[in-house]
Amino acid sequence: MVLLPDVRDVAPRLATGAFILNAGLTMLKADQGTAEGVHGMACTAYPFLQRIPAERFTRLLACAEVAVGGALLAPFVPTRLAGLALTGFSGGLVGMYLRTPGMHEPGSPRPTQEGLPLAKDVWMLGTGLGLLAAPGKRRRAARTHRCGPGHHHYGHKAARRHVRCRCW
Repeated sequence: MVLLPDVRDVAPRLATGAFILNAGLTMLKADQGTAEGVHGMACTAYPFLQRIPAERFTRLLACAEVAVGGALLAPFVPTRLAGLALTGFSGGLVGMYLRTPGMHEPGSPRPTQEGLPLAKDVWMLGTGLGLLAAPGKRRRAARTHRCGPGHHHYGHKAARRHVRCRCW
């Protein structure tokens, strides 16, 4: 049985998912210069990425964006799972923003003019955390149980609870 997202989760999933999917599809077509620029910025924040060639890194990043954007847009992906993907992805981007010199004012998280394009990732992180905090949709068979004939809900307070069906 497929459980669709709650109405309150549709707008953030659509807006963020479409944005990330578009970015990923655009990055899949990146030329050598763009790939080197994206890779260079990522390597400044995360030096271990220098071992990956620029074109391969950019392609992997684009695929990750397509996957996260697609998960947010797909109604059959549970909201909390989509939120987990978005939180992980945007957390890495926010980390890159905070670790890259010149993106924010010294000693402050406030963005510089150059950092404004990356500072928007904070909103994606907030959206991801909000989706991650969404209530889970589990089947509640035991809670929807209705007592059969012969079950009475009156008498002493302690006697009202049924041992088998746990109802009151």
